[in-house]
Formats: sequence, C-alpha cells, structure tokens
Amino acid sequence: MNKAELVNVIAAKSGLSKKNSEAALNATLSAIEEALVAGEKVVLVGFGTFEVKQRAERKGRNPQTKEEIVIPASKAPVFKPGKGLKDKVNG
Repeated sequence: MNKAELVNVIAAKSGLSKKNSEAALNATLSAIEEALVAGEKVVLVGFGTFEVKQRAERKGRNPQTKEEIVIPASKAPVFKPGKGLKDKVNG
C-alpha cells in the first residue's frame, strides 16, 4: 500500500474527503517526525512505538578492497509493534 492508497482508505473509513484525509495523514506523519527529531518517543497504545535508537561507532569492511573502515555512530528511527498489532497480524 502506498501513500495514495492509504489516503483513499482513510477517506473511505472516516467519511472525510480525500483532500482532508491527506492533510490529516501529513499532519500525523509530521508530528511523529518532529517528536523523533526532538528525541521523544511516540507511543500509540495497541499499535506500537516509534523512537530513535543510537547506533554505536563500529568497524566494517569494504567488500571490494577488504580494507577495514570505521562506520561512524548514528541515530536511527525504529518502530516496535505493540501487542495488539502483533496479535492481528498473526491471526
């Protein structure tokens, strides 16, 4: 499912127009993005949790030259599904 299909489903389930559904989806995604940039967790009970995890600096290897390189530390957004979502997916 892509974003346009998701907007169509939101419009059908909510009774909103496609334009308003897209605005609501964009606002939701923007709010989650802003919270993650600020270092906050976004917890949607029954659905899951969005958060930022710190990845430590580590050693890697260039597969072409076999040269060892240092991969710098970074932050990565992660999603951990909640129990309700897991139960629905697993039937």
